[in-house]
Amino acid sequence: MKNIYILLLLNLLFFQQPINAQEIAYFSLQLDEHYISKPVSVVLPNSDKLNFNDKDIALYEITNQQEVYVGSQLEWGTKPILWFIPDKKLGFNAERNFVIKLTDKVKINKEIVQRNNEVNQRTEDKNKRAKDINQITQHINQRAKLKESFRLTKSDGNITIYKNNTPVLSYRYNDMYPPEGVDSLFKRSGFIHPLYSPNGQVLTRVQAPDHYHHYGIWGPWTLTHIDDREVDFWNLAKGEGTVEFVSFLSEVTGDIYSGFKVLQNHIDFNNGAGNQIALNEMLEVRVWNIDDNVWIIDYTSTINTPLANGVLFDAYRYGGGIGFRATEQWHKDNSTILTSEGKSRVDADGSRARWCIINGATDVNEKQSGILFMSNPSNRQHPEPMRVWPMDANEGRGDIFFEFTPIRYEPWHIMPGQDYKLSYRMVVFDGEMSKETAESYFKSYANSPKIKIEFSN
Repeated sequence: MKNIYILLLLNLLFFQQPINAQEIAYFSLQLDEHYISKPVSVVLPNSDKLNFNDKDIALYEITNQQEVYVGSQLEWGTKPILWFIPDKKLGFNAERNFVIKLTDKVKINKEIVQRNNEVNQRTEDKNKRAKDINQITQHINQRAKLKESFRLTKSDGNITIYKNNTPVLSYRYNDMYPPEGVDSLFKRSGFIHPLYSPNGQVLTRVQAPDHYHHYGIWGPWTLTHIDDREVDFWNLAKGEGTVEFVSFLSEVTGDIYSGFKVLQNHIDFNNGAGNQIALNEMLEVRVWNIDDNVWIIDYTSTINTPLANGVLFDAYRYGGGIGFRATEQWHKDNSTILTSEGKSRVDADGSRARWCIINGATDVNEKQSGILFMSNPSNRQHPEPMRVWPMDANEGRGDIFFEFTPIRYEPWHIMPGQDYKLSYRMVVFDGEMSKETAESYFKSYANSPKIKIEFSN
């Protein structure tokens, strides 16, 4: 009986009322054979040219003269950006066409299949109408499922992203203090831990007794100079500096991605006049709604300095980029490293790479889990130099530490009034990943499909 009432309501909503949908743009794109599901973006006109009040964006792919709903998400900025994930099942190397519509908010949540002439079709065959209603109902359910896929929670000093009620990662915004009896200089905030595999394995480690200043996934700068002073923001025991979480700039969940932006500060302790901010860092973390079998995570760091003479990052084997201290479960006998240039753990340290696969034994059914780290081609020194701990690290145990290090061979002078950005993508998986798959992920990450767009007047 409930279903009958739902159908009757849908019938009244969708077939008895005029449709208010404004077509604002058409565009086409072409996916190549290297494409692995990835987010694609379309830049829309300035918001002052479009009336978004009480409106929603709806995206459709035009196939066989029909409009098929595509989940999308609007990102606000200087210009609105529409994100979506093309269905790779619909083929490669052929032009695919899309239409963007501006619709009433009420209707976008209920009316997925849009037709400009539905008012004139009220006398349509009942079976056809029932079929349409069923299709609409399916899409409503699909959209509801998408919206329910992400969740953000804050608890005990952590913000955690969940996908389908499974934790993906946590970011620490309150200070984490070291164990009792360890110098409080080792406390800090502003790092990712835990990072989970899709099947729930924790892949990161913090405050390892051999390196209390290691914090999961993080990227402080190490050998730096402020005027004539050396300042180390990495080795906390020196008491020269640290990194602190300051505030949340944004938090978002949607059909396509979930994530947050935070402000972190690199604090210089010893400038003679009290603590000073040496670097502002905007860190953005996004988890993409692409595949339930892998996590795809973007990690973007944008830094600037308020200091008149700037900050000099000296060339050094550690510092900045993205660092990873792996779970204590991984050691030299049960883990592997492979880079885009064919290097292994034996010879990866100091080499350059576009990507690096790190995996090791875990308790999942697949017996292994891992992370593919990718450096964006726009990054400084790309392909980026790496720091990879040798096989005999930590008194021969061979624990894993990895870092993309953009200052390993050349210093970098950060000047006031400028922003500097480093971008990385992680693909987190259970099981193994081949070099061919890693290369496809990188090509998909590095090369966006060409989009031809035409805006409506």
